[in-house]
Amino acid sequence: MPAVVQPTRPQIAVSGAIFRDGKVLLTRRARSPAKGFYSLPGGRVEFGESLHQALAREIDEETGLEIDIIGLAGWREVLPAAAGAGHYLIMSFAAHWVAREPVLNDELDDYRWIAPDALASLGDLKLTGGLEEVIQSAARLALRPQP
Repeated sequence: MPAVVQPTRPQIAVSGAIFRDGKVLLTRRARSPAKGFYSLPGGRVEFGESLHQALAREIDEETGLEIDIIGLAGWREVLPAAAGAGHYLIMSFAAHWVAREPVLNDELDDYRWIAPDALASLGDLKLTGGLEEVIQSAARLALRPQP
């Protein structure tokens, strides 16, 4: 098998904090990097694709869900020194669940709907860095009262 060549430039990625009935969807990565860690579903932005298009595509590919994107909740930078990962700028969006039930692809091996305020008490779950802060920011957008 040929060696994996890491890109020499930062990659842009998206993730989605998807809310349904007051809970957010967490997915567990089945592959490196971050294998075994719970995070938000998402992935790389393809050339010529808007951030919203990339997010809708990645959520569909990874979970099969249809979502309504609310807005940008935050961002996180992953540097190459972090566990052999590439250099990523991850733009995280808040979204509402619209339709379908989660069906995971081969990149993910578990999912859970969790109340955002319960994250701190989930000591047994391994969470990716910065996840709690992004979810709290997304919750402020997704769970605010509608006018």
